[in-house]
Amino acid sequence: MHTYIVLLRGINVAGKRKLSMVDLRELVCNLGFMNVITYIQSGNLILQTKKSKTITNTIIKKGILNTFGYDVSVISRTVLELEQAVNNYPFSTENEKIVGFVFLEKKPEILELKINNLEQEVFKIDKDVVYLYCVNGFGKSKMTNNLFEKKLKVNATTRNLKTTVKLIELAKQYQ
Repeated sequence: MHTYIVLLRGINVAGKRKLSMVDLRELVCNLGFMNVITYIQSGNLILQTKKSKTITNTIIKKGILNTFGYDVSVISRTVLELEQAVNNYPFSTENEKIVGFVFLEKKPEILELKINNLEQEVFKIDKDVVYLYCVNGFGKSKMTNNLFEKKLKVNATTRNLKTTVKLIELAKQYQ
């Protein structure tokens, strides 16, 4: 049995693609996944299945599209993969409010980017994660999902340190 942390892109952001977590949990359970829990309103799931991550992502993506009409990116990670992302964070974590992780659907072919006018913001691409250090906060950052998706040509979704650590903690209940 696999435990996956499933990250949805663009659910309940800025009043768009509204989806209650109760409805999402019910859908994912009805799709055959077990021990499904959600965390906050931005599309974070923890579930168990015998299916691979790729098949899990496809089933959930199709289920959300067919049930709610939203075409969203679905990215899954194991507990170990999220732990490694947190442990490999290359910048200071002293102020957790400016620490972020862009989880990529797959490892991009492009591993180095130059982005102009970032001021003090920095990022680092490492396999299927982009590490963010947003000195002025995420709300003012130019480093967005859209930017990385366009430049790297791969689907992406971002989580802050607090959410990422909490998802690891919740998923460990199943191990």
